[in-house]
Amino acid sequence: MTTIFAQKALLPAGWAENLRLSIAAGRISSIEQGVTASDDDIRTDCLIPGLCNSHSHAFQRALAGRTEQRSPDGKDNFWTWRERMYELAGAMSAERLAVIARQAYVEMLSSGYTTVAEFHYLHREPGIEKDSDVMFDAIRVAARDSGIRLSYVPVLYERAGFDQPDPVGSQRLFALDLDRFLEHHERVSSQADERVSIGIGAHSIRAVSPESLAAIATTAKKNNCPMHLHIAEQQREVNQCIAHYERRPVRWLLENYDVDAAWCLVHATHMDEDEVEQLAMSGAVVSLCPSTEANLGDGLFPLAAYLQHEGSIAIGSDSHVSINPFEELRWLEYGQRLATQTRNVASRRHVHVGRELFERSVEGGAQACGLNQSGIREGAVADLVSLYGEDPMLVGHSHASRLDALVFSGYRLPIEAVMVSGEWVVSMGEHKIRDEAREAYGHVVRELEAVGGGA
Repeated sequence: MTTIFAQKALLPAGWAENLRLSIAAGRISSIEQGVTASDDDIRTDCLIPGLCNSHSHAFQRALAGRTEQRSPDGKDNFWTWRERMYELAGAMSAERLAVIARQAYVEMLSSGYTTVAEFHYLHREPGIEKDSDVMFDAIRVAARDSGIRLSYVPVLYERAGFDQPDPVGSQRLFALDLDRFLEHHERVSSQADERVSIGIGAHSIRAVSPESLAAIATTAKKNNCPMHLHIAEQQREVNQCIAHYERRPVRWLLENYDVDAAWCLVHATHMDEDEVEQLAMSGAVVSLCPSTEANLGDGLFPLAAYLQHEGSIAIGSDSHVSINPFEELRWLEYGQRLATQTRNVASRRHVHVGRELFERSVEGGAQACGLNQSGIREGAVADLVSLYGEDPMLVGHSHASRLDALVFSGYRLPIEAVMVSGEWVVSMGEHKIRDEAREAYGHVVRELEAVGGGA
């Protein structure tokens, strides 16, 4: 049994003072309010719940900052970036993946993410045709070594596009047929435990057939697990979908599948007004990744309209050009301000935007990752972030504005410690294996530079 005394803590009902949390078997067993600290308590100034990173491609951490030079024809976009990503995938062994993912997960924990949904389609090593789970094993080892809670989302990728039934080039590293994919899902599902849960997903409606998508959705419902899917990220994808299905992507999905709260749609950038309303009313959560969406030139999600219909949102670091949940929330709001030339766009439940964005992301992230309860409450997993309350970012702020400061002040994060499932993985602002992870990561990215996979 561990007990934590917090001078301030953010509970589902709002901020409370002078609390004692009792932690047992990785969960919050009790919360007492209005108490004084005892000698056995671990003392902290300010406690908030950890956030779920709802969308991660861990291997892409090695690509960050390496695609920012203009091409000779000057026509750079998502699709030219994708070719660089394929080059990296083509050099990605299980050993390298484990090291890169561990570095990404260490950085996530150090910035306040405590769970990650790993949207995983890199199913085999280069040159290996035989089915194997070594890439899943690499992700699981990285999660174990870093201490992050893992929601592993194996993803089906079976075709190159709506009118291209076969994968091409490096896409073959991703491709499985439906039967082999479901066999993989069954094998990894048997390995779930308290810190590793299993979801399921399809890469996108362009990369899977309608029949396969239906089979995956059926499996998700049978296993009661989250169902993830990229959708409507790029206008070109929308145009291709209209040409092929005579429907916009989100509308086609909603008309043909039973989309509900188990579904996590990633990006959903390009929707018309009806799609926005219908998706919000479906109960599905949308995973938004503002730093990646900006980096790739995806466009801006219609946040104001979506929140008007009480749609659920989560945040993710996706390609890991940034691993900072508060920066994601800041740029989610800033994108809306730039588009509308107004301020405080996301303030619907609360007048303070920081609290609104943070609390929605706590709720939606838990939904995307299949956690039954979110936030600091009895029975929830003990995934906690301790903040230095006297840090210059936070000092002098009231309960009302504290989360505004955390989201909208672009300074170094005032994170003192991070707990996952009752275990401290970050202490005194540093991850327990920070130096080891950095050294190994540096060795791997230099290897990739040497073979051309990281250039």
